[in-house]
Amino acid sequence: MNMLLRTSPLRRVLLTALAALLVLIASQVLDPFRNFQFATIAAYLCATAGLTVLTGLNGQLSLGHGALMASGAYSVALIQDAFGGRRLAAGWILVVTLLGALAVGVAAGAVIGLAAARLQGPHLAGLTLGVAVIVPSLATTFDALFGGEQGLPVQAAQPPLALGATFPYERWQVWLAWTITLPTILLLTNLVHSRLGRDMRAVRDHEVAASLSGIDVARTRVVTFTVSAGCAALGGALLAVLTQVASPGSYPLTLSVFLLMAVVIGGLDSLTGAIWGALLLVALPDLAQSVTGLFSFPPGEAQRWEGNLPTAAFGLMLITVMAVAPTGVSGLQRRVVRAAADRWRARRPNPGAETP
Repeated sequence: MNMLLRTSPLRRVLLTALAALLVLIASQVLDPFRNFQFATIAAYLCATAGLTVLTGLNGQLSLGHGALMASGAYSVALIQDAFGGRRLAAGWILVVTLLGALAVGVAAGAVIGLAAARLQGPHLAGLTLGVAVIVPSLATTFDALFGGEQGLPVQAAQPPLALGATFPYERWQVWLAWTITLPTILLLTNLVHSRLGRDMRAVRDHEVAASLSGIDVARTRVVTFTVSAGCAALGGALLAVLTQVASPGSYPLTLSVFLLMAVVIGGLDSLTGAIWGALLLVALPDLAQSVTGLFSFPPGEAQRWEGNLPTAAFGLMLITVMAVAPTGVSGLQRRVVRAAADRWRARRPNPGAETP
């Protein structure tokens, strides 16, 4: 049994099960608004985890993941419309819409990845930035299809009748979002530790050496971008189901920048950093609103503060983290845990030591 527990795949499954238990407990004790925020963290985590794999594991810089999230959100709305606007009480309709959003994200990632396979650094960033600019423009240009600035409504995923007529809706949102996000993180973790993950790191570290060792550099980049785009689209689809709308205002250009800043602050060297990044994306706007509420601003000025304060906080936090902990919050966390473990081991009595 000890040998089984030491095997990495089983340990990852056990950690995922433990995380699911913690999510279940948290959903019971949080109030409805905090449960909604908790579910929103799960939606953003899909996108930040995919971006961490792309940028941290493979070294590809993307400024277009907000647009990929928008593609997933609009896919959910359009597929629902194709079903005639039925309620999502039927679980299979929800599954079809999410799978459709995932397929759209994978297809978009494959197309962009084929172009990105020949680009690096600022050229790749420029390409993905163009995608982030074009996608919201399409939503307003073809307003008959995408609903213009108002966007498209998304039907709420209602709790199953088996849970009871009075089951809290926000708690069901938490269960739904994390039921999709946790297996996604598990699959990405397995990918990171697989042969493909090693190929990704080799391409990131030295492209020429990776090519000479037999790794198909272009194929590795395309696969990585496809996986990352699929995760972003899935996150956008979840966010649309939670907020019940897919609109350009929910996925602006700044979202792509925030996603990149969030994963850099969280730490690009592990998926733990993606968790910190998703938490920041939800917590900072709420914190800005709370700080603004402490002062008596006129309505227009208060709205301006709420809009600009998260951006300033992100920038200040990025500068601070890069100066103090270049590996991000997750790297700082590992250093603190390692130092605490070393201190604890140093204080333990050594049974083999001679006593005077």
